[in-house]
Amino acid sequence: MTDSSIITLSEKSVKNNVSFFKSKLGDRAKISAVVKANAYGHGIEQIVPVFEKYGIDHFSVFYYSEAVRVYNCLSKPRSIMVMGWMCDENIRDAIIKGIEFFVFSLERLSAAIEFARALHLKAKIHIEVETGMNRSGLNSDALNKAISIIKENREQIEISGFCTHLAGAESISNYFRIQNQLQKYNEMLANFEANDLFPQYKHVANSAAAFVYPEARMDLVRVGIMLYGFWSSAEVFIQYINSQKNKIDPLKRILGWTSQIMTIKEVKSGEFVGYGISYLAQTNITTALVPVGYSMGYSRSLSNKGRVLIRGHRCSVIGVVNMNMIIVDITHVKNAEVGNEVVLIGKQGKLEIKVSAFSEISDELNYEILAHLSESISRIIVKK
Repeated sequence: MTDSSIITLSEKSVKNNVSFFKSKLGDRAKISAVVKANAYGHGIEQIVPVFEKYGIDHFSVFYYSEAVRVYNCLSKPRSIMVMGWMCDENIRDAIIKGIEFFVFSLERLSAAIEFARALHLKAKIHIEVETGMNRSGLNSDALNKAISIIKENREQIEISGFCTHLAGAESISNYFRIQNQLQKYNEMLANFEANDLFPQYKHVANSAAAFVYPEARMDLVRVGIMLYGFWSSAEVFIQYINSQKNKIDPLKRILGWTSQIMTIKEVKSGEFVGYGISYLAQTNITTALVPVGYSMGYSRSLSNKGRVLIRGHRCSVIGVVNMNMIIVDITHVKNAEVGNEVVLIGKQGKLEIKVSAFSEISDELNYEILAHLSESISRIIVKK
């Protein structure tokens, strides 16, 4: 290993997860793979071609820069949808490239029409409506204005979708709020279509909603965290697994993260380890220095709490997590050597360090932990 650490991505797990979703959603609902936040830390350039290999032909991102990265690593033109940030110049470029984007304000709609007219092309837009999330989207009054604008500028607009975002489908506590959102969405859609405006895709569901609210699947489902092998919440997993005879988790984790021992040191009883006085050796111990830290996404909150795997043993992180290093107690590990593999996330023998173990210790969501993995870490596809 020439890098201080490496992230591996299991092609077999990608195939499994895509097949699982296709079997559950059927032919009616298209899967849009959400690859925002560097594909949830998995790496856009690495994972998108694998998703594409196993039949995904629609991708969702938040930033326009992410859309361009997806665009550049596809084998042929596919649908790419920007759900969030774009400046005016991005809108112009998106129209040229045929990249779709959310319209959640009248200002963005006007900009799209102006650029499309100047380019003699159509802007591929998804009308996002506000149904109760109170984040982004056109309210009823703005939607009526948008309808009038679109009807006057049909030659500049291609209505790729009509959408909203559900406020917490992963928790039963939001049930009535979600039901109200679905009702409002359907009312706004009916108004839209009554004006002879028909979107290619009607979509509201993310990973959780696709399972908890089957009626929310519609024409397209924006699948994020679950496509990478993580359930949106324990509630969603329990609800699904309780409905199955086979109680085995059907999703497979794609990502593994490994490093290696950089150096080994003997520390005497009564000496402090690392910065400050957060860890005091109670006996003579052996420590290993591992070249990863919070700059790579190994959270500082894992100080004196984290665990890694070395030579088939679970080892404790001791002392404060540094920017580029962690110190591990390997006193109980026989024959440990410089260069030995250190598993930060993933399996080694019969043991496993899960992302959920990080979140339980650090009080971070799975989403946060994955998104914080540095883009500087090399990512490679493995067949297994």
